[in-house]
Amino acid sequence: MGHPSPDSPFRLRTIHVLGRVGLTCIVLVMLGGLAASFRHVVDHHENRDERPGLSMDDVRGAYHGLNSEAPLRRALEANHPAEVAGAAALADADRTVLLTWLSGDRISSDYDNLDLGDAAPAEIIAAHCLSCHDRQGASKTGGGVPLEYWDDVKSVAFAREISRTGDEIIIASLHAHTLALATLALGIGGLLLATTWRRRFAGLMIGLMGVGLLGDLAGQWLTRDAVGFAWLIVIGGTMFGGAATLSLLAVLVELWRPAR
Repeated sequence: MGHPSPDSPFRLRTIHVLGRVGLTCIVLVMLGGLAASFRHVVDHHENRDERPGLSMDDVRGAYHGLNSEAPLRRALEANHPAEVAGAAALADADRTVLLTWLSGDRISSDYDNLDLGDAAPAEIIAAHCLSCHDRQGASKTGGGVPLEYWDDVKSVAFAREISRTGDEIIIASLHAHTLALATLALGIGGLLLATTWRRRFAGLMIGLMGVGLLGDLAGQWLTRDAVGFAWLIVIGGTMFGGAATLSLLAVLVELWRPAR
């Protein structure tokens, strides 16, 4: 796959073995840094929407803010489960009880309040929802949303309001990351150009790193005014991280594969 270019005679594989050992260690440190950066992003953002795992709501909340209605309330207002083919409609009285409960300040304490008897939300949900939303069948018939226990219900019973990160923090983050990541991309690109991999491959990787980095960092600021730019953060970050990782792996191969 590699063909030395006459206008660029320097190649990493021509360096003394001790130099290649040193470069290998540096590349491994870079790879570890990329992995640590990804883990930091996940750990820093994944709990913003108070739900496990990193999601687009976490990203939107961090850079734009988020104010979303409780999923359970949204489903009830959409006449669920009557809109599902073959499903029995929920009585208007029971629907009103659930909507009133979700609008109050005692969502947790009134969920299975014994004083409410059959009008307790837990009783209504058990009677009308668990045929589709029990833990065993939720993945097949309940859209992946179990409602069997309070731990299940509370994940969809509360509205979420997330305040975006302050401007001064974003500016400080961009100040650090624009210089550090741009320098890292230049270093990785330079190493890749000193290999015998085809120039088309090197150009593609450098292009993806540059476009991805610009998209990621610009998206972090643009999302503050238009939430749709949150996808630019995700796509750009993925492009940069993927291309940088692949480039560094290609450099490792170059350092130690036998010379032709």
